[in-house]
Amino acid sequence: MANLSGGLRNSRKRKFKSEINVVPYIDVMLVLLIIFMVVPPANSPSVINLPNAQKSALPPDNYIQIVVRPDARLSIGVNGARSEAPETVDGRAELLRKLRALHAEHPEYPVMIAGDRDSKYDDVIQLISEAKKMGIDRVGLATK
Repeated sequence: MANLSGGLRNSRKRKFKSEINVVPYIDVMLVLLIIFMVVPPANSPSVINLPNAQKSALPPDNYIQIVVRPDARLSIGVNGARSEAPETVDGRAELLRKLRALHAEHPEYPVMIAGDRDSKYDDVIQLISEAKKMGIDRVGLATK
């Protein structure tokens, strides 16, 4: 009988598990996911650091002023000794024609562009570019 029972033990072979237990790895990954979700990012991509504008030591006394309003209305005039009320113009072509005439009349005057806070950034940049193309070296932005 001992032989018989020994034979039964040998016929029943033990099978090894060939699986990997992934539960601990899932637990670690969930903890890491929670940590990365809770810790705020060091550099937020939605924040843009814009430069601060300060008043210049000596603002110009005489200058050509261009005003850009949010509703795309444009005004141009001369400020200073021969100050006149800014004239509203119909479009960009009319403004550039008037700017060319004022620059020919007063070539030493710088150009100050006063863009409203709600006006389009592209409009202001295009005006700076056009003034530079005309040969106006001193183009500035008016700030409060």
